[in-house]
Amino acid sequence: MDLKSTAGKLIQGDVRGVMDDISKTIERTIGLSGIVIISLSSMLGSGLFVMPAFAAQMMGPGIWLAFLLAATVVLPGALSKSELASAMPSSGGSYVYLERTYGPLFGTISGLGLWASFLLKASFALIGFSAYMYALTTYFEFELTKNNLQWISVGALILITVVNIFGVKKVKAIQTPILAVTMLLLGIICIVALFDPATDFSRPLNGGDGAFDQSLATIAETAAFVFVAYAGVTKVAAIGGEVKEPGRNLPLGIMISLLIATILYCVVTYVMMAALPDYWYLTGQSIGGEPIEDPVYYFVKVIAGSKVGALAAALAVLTMISMALAGILAASRFLFAMARDNLLPQSLETVNAKYETPHWPIIITGLAMLLAILFLPVKDVAKLASGFKIMVFMMINSCVLVLRRSPQAQVWYKPEYKSHLYPWIQIWGIVAGIALIYLMGSKAFIGAGAAVALGTITYYGYGRKHSQIRTTPFQSLRMQFSNPTEAEHKLRLAAFKAADLGQKNHLTVPEFINALKALDFNYSNDEYRDIFHKSDADENGVIDIDEFITAFENELPEEE
Repeated sequence: MDLKSTAGKLIQGDVRGVMDDISKTIERTIGLSGIVIISLSSMLGSGLFVMPAFAAQMMGPGIWLAFLLAATVVLPGALSKSELASAMPSSGGSYVYLERTYGPLFGTISGLGLWASFLLKASFALIGFSAYMYALTTYFEFELTKNNLQWISVGALILITVVNIFGVKKVKAIQTPILAVTMLLLGIICIVALFDPATDFSRPLNGGDGAFDQSLATIAETAAFVFVAYAGVTKVAAIGGEVKEPGRNLPLGIMISLLIATILYCVVTYVMMAALPDYWYLTGQSIGGEPIEDPVYYFVKVIAGSKVGALAAALAVLTMISMALAGILAASRFLFAMARDNLLPQSLETVNAKYETPHWPIIITGLAMLLAILFLPVKDVAKLASGFKIMVFMMINSCVLVLRRSPQAQVWYKPEYKSHLYPWIQIWGIVAGIALIYLMGSKAFIGAGAAVALGTITYYGYGRKHSQIRTTPFQSLRMQFSNPTEAEHKLRLAAFKAADLGQKNHLTVPEFINALKALDFNYSNDEYRDIFHKSDADENGVIDIDEFITAFENELPEEE
């Protein structure tokens, strides 16, 4: 890639030209199988390990049908996000699509909503972690009261927050094999359960309390509750720039992973409910009990014995903690992305000089998760997470409808992949989403209202004053930086090196601003940030000193 040519295109506003140049330099290494693995790793977890008992409390043993219905509502959003990702490859994901379509006010509201949905899902995973930890310690006769479960979750939260600040880059490398072994174990247990004489295959269908004995409203309400189980299906869209043949592999991979996840959810919950007695999922196995938080452990223990049940609990502990680790990482990045767009204060986009991680977004996300764990009932955590996710999927569908028809968007909106069944599939996703949120009840409306209120206050209190800045500082600095003398070049290099507190040849936002101020390049704080963002091509919160100077100094002086 010719840096001077690409920078010139950026100055002229030729976004498509810049994207083409950059795409030629990215090594596309992820194939179809990689997409499926990443997507499944983001989905399967709390949806199987914790949610079945709470869903069964709502509609009995026929919960497989709720998982199936939820998948049909997820499908339009998956198709729409595949299209949007092929047109706007960005680490911001859904937030970028919504902000680009509806503007900064809606971007602020949706960004905070996405942040809330991810942190709530991670909180739900930590609640499951503590339940399976209790089952595991009980098996090994280690004294631990159920009153301590909440504090186990809090301790795990503190640990993963610290780990995220230190930097974690291989979460999926750990999570994927653990989840694969767990799914294999569950598959074997399901096969064994099929040949158990106690298994009643009619129970999940119409055994008096099965799927077809429930009202449509009950099924839909339960589908809304389990919706968050599919939340990770489109997460792979954020790395579309690394996918081979993204126009083909990205939508195909998302569809395959959604199909596999749907089959797993439906089959495992069907067999689980058929193999175990009535009300097994409630404490005391009576209709007045509370849902248990470790249904997989109970299922495996009954079918295969305590030893195999303990193995399942150990795998669940590892899966839940790795999911929470990845969840706080993903949630914090929404605050980071919004700060980059000047919708939140600069401190939230400043990465740690030593660890190169956005420590303040991670800490704020950890504190919000702490409040959710301490003060929200388990069921409400899952309901709010599902409610936020349904609203996001609805708006993602609306983005495709708007961008396909907008004359202004036709200049830049040129997706490699276009959603099948347009526009009817998007309309179905929006209408079905509205119905699910309505049936979910007041919790969903309270969550939505809180997100809208907080987003509106944040935008008018801060974002509106900072998001509208001139587009010329980047061009001005390039002109001032170009064709330096040998002395100027050495002075600039020395100033940048001196500002690099982490000694990694990288500059964070404050370090970059300090370097430019030391060199007497005078801009407003927002203009400094705008220059930084345009220079930070991979959007990781730091810029490489040598690359920046090479790109901005058109003709470097010869070294002595």
